[in-house]
Amino acid sequence: MIDVMERFLNDEISSQELYEDIFSFINSFHVRNGEFEGNYYIIKKMDRDNFLIYAENVFPDNHREIPYSLSVYKEDLLKSINHHAKLNGLSVINTQDN
Repeated sequence: MIDVMERFLNDEISSQELYEDIFSFINSFHVRNGEFEGNYYIIKKMDRDNFLIYAENVFPDNHREIPYSLSVYKEDLLKSINHHAKLNGLSVINTQDN
């Protein structure tokens, strides 16, 4: 079984700048829904509290496939991102829940 969260964290939380951009997108009250395109994964904000994370493969004939995805609640996603950032020596953005 593919651990989507682990793969997402390893691929996307790889630099301070990308970590901060992703954290800001997830935590923003000004973005009610939308997408954040990372290196390989897409973070789809369904509403202020619910997210889909998925890999997207685009082929030369322009068809795309989503081989796997993950549905995750905002607070769980922020905790996972902060934990991974901390383990990798990045400066963690503090929230009252972390």
